[in-house]
Amino acid sequence: MVNLEWFRTFKAIYETGSLTAAAENLFISQPGVSLHLSSLERYVGYKLFDRASRKMVSTERGKILYNYVQEAICRLEEAEKHFHKSTEKDVPTISIGMCFETFQFTLEPYLPTLPFNVIIKFGDYPQMLADLDNGILDLIVTPQKGDYKNLLYKPFFKEKLVLVAGVETDAKDLSELIKNNKLTEIQNWLKKQTWYGTAGDMEHLRRFWHINFGIRPDFKPNYIVPNMSSILRCLSGGNGIAVIPDFLSKKELESGQVQILWEGYNKIENTLYFGTRKKTIYEEQIKMVQDIFEKEMVEKEAVS
Repeated sequence: MVNLEWFRTFKAIYETGSLTAAAENLFISQPGVSLHLSSLERYVGYKLFDRASRKMVSTERGKILYNYVQEAICRLEEAEKHFHKSTEKDVPTISIGMCFETFQFTLEPYLPTLPFNVIIKFGDYPQMLADLDNGILDLIVTPQKGDYKNLLYKPFFKEKLVLVAGVETDAKDLSELIKNNKLTEIQNWLKKQTWYGTAGDMEHLRRFWHINFGIRPDFKPNYIVPNMSSILRCLSGGNGIAVIPDFLSKKELESGQVQILWEGYNKIENTLYFGTRKKTIYEEQIKMVQDIFEKEMVEKEAVS
């Protein structure tokens, strides 16, 4: 079914002769403009513009379509302006992708203070990278970098993967085994414990096990819970172990509800990046969000 926004985007491209200028006029990303245009061309069944080096030149069919829809689109835009007549200024909306725990431990408390609208999207990192490149997201927080020429990555924090446990977990034997480098005995001790995990953090356990023991883990967690916050609540004041990023457990460590059992013989660090497009109309809003993350991560670094 046709989307009326496609026609508005088509009109903006026709009048400006440029995808970039059309994006600036409409306050959307250039990849979003390209997506609207390609969708409309597929819908009508023919090309609307010839792509020159720096200019979009309308085809004859494009000229016919413009003359047909121009007046109707203008009337709709006038109606929109009238509807928003009492609003002093448009409030921008930015879309941000990250994992649930990163959002909860950093940005969530600040949302009511932000002078713009925010849409948060959770998902896997490859999809977030694709959505950023396509203009669906404006900023992502990711430990992974993709091969996209239109994207920029700014490192801002290193998280460590550590083995944590509830305070009721007796780790005296483990400490002695670690001290004496008894790899087989350490594995056997760990396998006997009660493990917590999530569908999303199995990679953490696999990496920790492989880097320290040279093999993949041959067991599964006893309990699979929704997210790492759930893991920490289950461990707090009780028994059980899990592999999680250290900064997520700051509150529980400070209160003595959980303990770090082991950082591993070989410490595992992930670099977190801000991912953005090279050109964006939301530089000011993105900078405010980045400042919040950097402030929060500095405060949590003391635990690392």
